[in-house]
Amino acid sequence: MKVEIPNYGEVQIDSVIFDLNGTLGESGRVDEEVKHLLERLADKYTVVVISSDTFGTLEEELGGLPVRIARASNASEKVEIARGYAPYAAVGNGNNDVAMLEGAELTFCVIGKEGATVDALLASDVVVTDVRDAIAMLLDEKKLIATLRG
Repeated sequence: MKVEIPNYGEVQIDSVIFDLNGTLGESGRVDEEVKHLLERLADKYTVVVISSDTFGTLEEELGGLPVRIARASNASEKVEIARGYAPYAAVGNGNNDVAMLEGAELTFCVIGKEGATVDALLASDVVVTDVRDAIAMLLDEKKLIATLRG
């Protein structure tokens, strides 16, 4: 996606990188509606989920979906994996997502049921309370423009 946002600038994204826990799902589980939205998003972007897989559900929850999954045990590994998908948008909520957010062209912080850290919030362009809203903006650039235009 390449989109020009008035008084913000041009944004080029080929991939969307998600954190799993607290961002894409809760306690390692991903809602069926979110899975459907990921399938739609994968028609437009390379979709990647990077997680330390705290709950051991990564393959179970995302296997069979048109997304790439990767394990990272710390923030350094997470950002190194993300760099391989540049230019990318990043969606996260925690301290281990901050470096990944900082390296992205466009960033979303999800303040959901598992909360978000202040550092993740400050590293983000857009803040949402549900990952569905971040995905909706990536599926419809007009929503993104409406939020970010200056």
